[in-house]
Amino acid sequence: MLALLLALPPTAATAQTAPTTTARAYPASPAELFGALFDQVQRRRLFPDGKTFADATPKRSAAAIMADYARAGTLDDAGLRAFVLANFDVPEPGRTAPPSAARPPLAEHIRALWPQLTRPPLTPPTGSSALALPRRYVVPGGRFREMYYWDSYFTMLGLEADGEQALTRDMVENFVSLVERYGHVPNGTRTYYVSRSQPPFLYLMMGLVRGVDRATQARWLDALVAEHRFWVEQRSATMPDGARLQHYGDGKSTPRDESYREDVATGKGDARVYNDLRAGAESGWDYSSRWFADGRTLATIDTTAIVSADLNSLLYGMERAIAARCRALARPCAATFDRAAATRRQAIERWLWSERDGRYGDYDLIARRLRDGVTAATAYPLFTAVASRSRGARVATTIERDLLAANGLRTTTAATGQQWDKPNGWAPLQWVAIEGLRRYGAAPLARQIGTRFLATVEREYRASGKLLEKYDVEESRAGGGGEYPTQDGFGWTNGVTRALQQRYGRGER
Repeated sequence: MLALLLALPPTAATAQTAPTTTARAYPASPAELFGALFDQVQRRRLFPDGKTFADATPKRSAAAIMADYARAGTLDDAGLRAFVLANFDVPEPGRTAPPSAARPPLAEHIRALWPQLTRPPLTPPTGSSALALPRRYVVPGGRFREMYYWDSYFTMLGLEADGEQALTRDMVENFVSLVERYGHVPNGTRTYYVSRSQPPFLYLMMGLVRGVDRATQARWLDALVAEHRFWVEQRSATMPDGARLQHYGDGKSTPRDESYREDVATGKGDARVYNDLRAGAESGWDYSSRWFADGRTLATIDTTAIVSADLNSLLYGMERAIAARCRALARPCAATFDRAAATRRQAIERWLWSERDGRYGDYDLIARRLRDGVTAATAYPLFTAVASRSRGARVATTIERDLLAANGLRTTTAATGQQWDKPNGWAPLQWVAIEGLRRYGAAPLARQIGTRFLATVEREYRASGKLLEKYDVEESRAGGGGEYPTQDGFGWTNGVTRALQQRYGRGER
């Protein structure tokens, strides 16, 4: 089966003529259900955060609401707001509990945050954009009211450190249920996220869970195989030698529901730009100079034209994990996925490596070369053990020279004002680099990154009582940039901080 998938012709996205599509229908999003009403609410910025209306719950059927909206005629802002509030339950801005002036030790504070960020199993009310979840889950915090894909792996690192293994397992079961329903893990648990995924960390989440019975292991393996099929069928690109690697994408070419106004301003009606904005969101790096044709400007975004080191490294890890699980369950699929991993590794080493720069990077399908610039994605082939020992050593040198800042690991070396660029540092990228460097014998550099980032988190916590979504690792302060204010809470920062404290023994005093 896998050989057949790998032999499929290039996707439309690879040819840069149209976005990719998926085999399954997507649930209708609020923008699709409420059309002109949604457009007006978002364009006129009725709520400061575009995600607010996307997360609102209608009080009656969409058809009834839209019929009344049509009869209402032209409404000014006050009239439109009154109509929305009469017909929708609008969520309050996301908040965490106010910080304690006493500032308990950071580890103690994080342990106290887990119950605040944990939600019970969810059966959404009729018409809600939320997706059903059969088990408990942890949200990032702030405006992020739902469970997110790649965030959750890094959150789980902290849950494991704090003895919350049952909660980790609950979240894995939720992700498996999503694959069973949609064929992949959505970006987040909202209808407007289902057309895209995020970096595929599910196999690593599963690796955290112990004591799983054979029947459950079989179901989990089925989910991984289905997720792998999604990436191979829906996100494939053909390299110059005929090798197949994957890129980020999205099944829709419209403005994102949660950032509708911003996308309209950027895309100006261009479906290709909207699809590339969505693909940038699937990458998790929304947004970064990595995805800009000119390296500077969001309007030049061309994410679907890029074959990335991080995605393909994770897929290599997934293929190895599937092969191991096939062997453990005595299924006849191990050799197939072993070959897939070996083939992918060869292609990564050929096409995503710069011998001149000593880095892994992103291959531009249009320019037919690696894009310029060192980014934290160069650590992923170390994180999943794709790189040879000699190349791993060179990447360590490059990271120390170009990405190591006084207070942690920079995301890129480009300052564009985007949140996934310099000077910001993000907890998940710290962990990926630290784990990868340790694997390749660069433990002292890994320790430098880890202890510097921990000190940054600690300083901000002492100053504000908050754990933040991102940090400025050059100035040791709150990070900035992007489409929304820096959020606090914050799931993956909590998780990575606790894992680093456990490893390096800081923050317990």
